[in-house]
Amino acid sequence: MLFQTIHDVALMIDRERAGRDASSSAGIVDSQSVKSPAARERGDDAGKKINGRKRHIAVDTDGCLLMVNLTTADISDSAGARTILEVMRKRWPWMKHLFADNAYDRKTLMDKAASLDFTVEVVQRTDTEPGFKVVPRRWVVERAFGWMTCWRRLVRDDEARIDISGGMIQLAMASLLLRRVCH
Repeated sequence: MLFQTIHDVALMIDRERAGRDASSSAGIVDSQSVKSPAARERGDDAGKKINGRKRHIAVDTDGCLLMVNLTTADISDSAGARTILEVMRKRWPWMKHLFADNAYDRKTLMDKAASLDFTVEVVQRTDTEPGFKVVPRRWVVERAFGWMTCWRRLVRDDEARIDISGGMIQLAMASLLLRRVCH
């Protein structure tokens, strides 16, 4: 909880320094499966063939972390996002709009979002042309995952307890924000 508070204060300072409102009104949601051999609780993500945990995150439109929810890897993206929605409504009350990929296009998630006064926009990928294409809005959350893995300790989840792992993610992202604020 301490690392999350430090992170949130640094986030608000960084946003105000950039001339934006302290609280974001839009965000992007995604998840990442990571191996966690030392975890007490872990599951199998059959799609990615990973036994471990799943990091469900929400970032603002700059890619700064707003919320993280760690689960076993067998939890679906939309189920992990429902928890994020509930906590985000309390922690970031001005948040109104979320962008997500196809994995979040589920009726239960959309109903939960509507009941909490969120608008979830599913950003479709276009496969009309061959090769790699940057998907608007979704690249921001992928960049945030990249920033996380700059911390060697977050490449794999070697923490036995899930709360320690969440604290390390908060600490890593707060460190990036504090570096931006100080320079």
